[in-house]
Amino acid sequence: MEPPQQNGISTNTDNSKTRTPSEIEIPVPWGQVSAKWWGPRDKQPIIAIHGWQDNAGTWDTLAPLFPARVAILCIDLPGHGKSSHYPPGLQYYLFWDGLILIRRIVKHFNWSKITLLGHSLGGALSFLYAATYPDEVDSYISLDIASPSVRDMKKIVLNTGDAVDLFLKYENLTEDKIPCYTHDEMVDLALNGYGGSISRESCVIMMKRGMAKAPPHLNNEGYHFSRDVRLKVSRLGMFSIDHVMEYASKITCRVLNLKACPGMKWENPSHYQMVLDKIKETAEELEYYEVEGTHHVHLNEPKKVIKHIVDFLQKV
Repeated sequence: MEPPQQNGISTNTDNSKTRTPSEIEIPVPWGQVSAKWWGPRDKQPIIAIHGWQDNAGTWDTLAPLFPARVAILCIDLPGHGKSSHYPPGLQYYLFWDGLILIRRIVKHFNWSKITLLGHSLGGALSFLYAATYPDEVDSYISLDIASPSVRDMKKIVLNTGDAVDLFLKYENLTEDKIPCYTHDEMVDLALNGYGGSISRESCVIMMKRGMAKAPPHLNNEGYHFSRDVRLKVSRLGMFSIDHVMEYASKITCRVLNLKACPGMKWENPSHYQMVLDKIKETAEELEYYEVEGTHHVHLNEPKKVIKHIVDFLQKV
């Protein structure tokens, strides 16, 4: 039996046997950005962006559920997954780095009128890009985030010194001081770090790109986290609510926001709806749904979000 069709887009959610991703590398000045390309290579893909300290594996359960003709480019942000780390001496400014990276990718492939899909940090980057280049974004889908994290500026100022010192501490870590573990120990550590947001099965999926074998010269048969330890220093380059609201006022594309419940615990929960209300004033369309699940519901239970996403995309 043929799956049901809606305006030419199948709502079938069993494409896993026909959707095998290709590994690609996108050149950047400091190395390469690694990515997984799901679906046809002759179509402009949705650009999918993962969360902080996650990787492109976050889409491994959701991407196979998209209609076969939909292409998705799932990237590893710099310092994450299999992508190159920044050169020694450089700090990661997560939001600004991500904005520039998306622009690099768009320019590299010479794409126009893009669609973005982002979880957590990736959703915040989609928000920023849509606000910065409003004429070049057709739509974006944001999972369990409305904007870059809004932080208390008084706390940011007070913690600046600690953030700088922590960066210098991580910068001086040598390879021989990076701890290594067995595969199962790595999964256990990561699972504990996620604090219940992902299942063990999801953690195994994420760690396919999240761990790497210890360098041979260390004579260690174990694994270490593949992400750049400097990513842990993420307190610099944060946003005030005024900053976020100004960006929100510039968004004109179609927006789908899926909020997980209970999802992520935000420092200022009321800001989530404030940002959505501001986006609604200028956006062509804003759809909002609450989905039962953790912050990583798209990875743990992808069928809870795929219908909302496909329905949103098929309206174009």
